[in-house]
Amino acid sequence: MDTLPDVAKEWLDAHSFATLATLNADGSPHTTVNWVTRDGDDVLLSTVRGRLQARNVERDPRVAVCVTAPGDPYSYVEVRGTARVTTEGGRELIDDLSAKYTGVRPFREGRPDAVRLVVRVPPEHVVVRTD
Repeated sequence: MDTLPDVAKEWLDAHSFATLATLNADGSPHTTVNWVTRDGDDVLLSTVRGRLQARNVERDPRVAVCVTAPGDPYSYVEVRGTARVTTEGGRELIDDLSAKYTGVRPFREGRPDAVRLVVRVPPEHVVVRTD
């Protein structure tokens, strides 16, 4: 397991967006832009059960998350790891992320019956590039 350097923690705590890379069933890559936060060194993302990114992670938990620095898309952190998916805390996470990114709590988009998932990525390999 790797740890996040302070600059990566700053970017994850800020209003940065993340790109989650997963593997489709045929082995091809799939990427999605997500809201992101962290819990210690773990990267946290929210999704909905049934979405392609959720199905991919549940089938093959190997993922990469790339977060660009606020205001500097040439600086980034890449976190690779084996994701864990749970429903526990799913509603709370999307509400926290909505407050962080939009200033609105609770999260008001999507289907009311959607099962919210927490995708937790403990860092196994971290790459930071700063200008």
